[in-house]
Amino acid sequence: MEFESNETNDLDLGVEKNFRQYTLFDICKDPGLKDDEGNEVPRPFTKNQMRKWLKKVRWENNKQGKRAKEKARAKERRRNARVANIDLGPSRKTLKKMKLEKPKKDIGIIIDLSFDHLMMEKDRFKVIKQILRCYSINRRSETPLQFHITSLGEKAKSDMSRHNGFENWDIEYHEQPYTEIFPKDKLVYLSSESDNVIEKFEEDTYYIIGGLVDHNKHKGLCHKIAVEQGIRHCQLPLNKYVNMKTRKVLTIDHVFEIVVKVCEGVPWQDAILDVLPHRKGAYICNSSNDSNTIDDCSKVQIVHDSL
Repeated sequence: MEFESNETNDLDLGVEKNFRQYTLFDICKDPGLKDDEGNEVPRPFTKNQMRKWLKKVRWENNKQGKRAKEKARAKERRRNARVANIDLGPSRKTLKKMKLEKPKKDIGIIIDLSFDHLMMEKDRFKVIKQILRCYSINRRSETPLQFHITSLGEKAKSDMSRHNGFENWDIEYHEQPYTEIFPKDKLVYLSSESDNVIEKFEEDTYYIIGGLVDHNKHKGLCHKIAVEQGIRHCQLPLNKYVNMKTRKVLTIDHVFEIVVKVCEGVPWQDAILDVLPHRKGAYICNSSNDSNTIDDCSKVQIVHDSL
């Protein structure tokens, strides 16, 4: 690969000499790379873009080494746990075997990945990270749910390919949108903007979570989509069981985990309080009526154990 540089006298075709190491700041143009078929692969050329590109290259080069270190740390952790007689839960190998043996409930969760065009790269990575946690939660559940990902585009595939073996996860991947796969009367979109409050999850029904990290830039988008598509929509009963200091907008994995826990038989209030992060500052509601006012909630803030 060749770079055009501001240095004009470094190259002398007639004399062999040692070339100095170019830095990022010497580069004014990047001609790009070519793939195995000879097609030019576009590459960024601004200094900021090059920094990002070099960061990706370093990440790819170090990925196997990091994975090996993670395995070594996990092995050491298990060894120390055995000595201290501490149960760390099932191993990865056991979980892989369990996923074939555990019967799944006739309830499905769909993560809708049709929002790639609305997110920056770092936000797309956050979505994938939350999907990783959803996968882990479902694998460890005693009654796992049917897990689907729809509208899996090229960007999402590229983002997920950063995690080796993702195609072998116990997830059903679909390139098509959910409306082309499931009957509309079986679909329910979970949205905090909906006026409908869910109390129980129905059998033979698929609940959709929007795969969007937008920092409130596209407020109400999932609800709007559900209305336009003519499918049912509802919100979790957060107001009925807890009150929070912050907005009642949860991450993908928080919604997923609450749904899984409730489907396992955990009461709504216990499931919500167990999943909500510390920063939400949740308050317990004394009453179980349908009122959404703060008066129904106790003024004693929940203190989470930090251990």
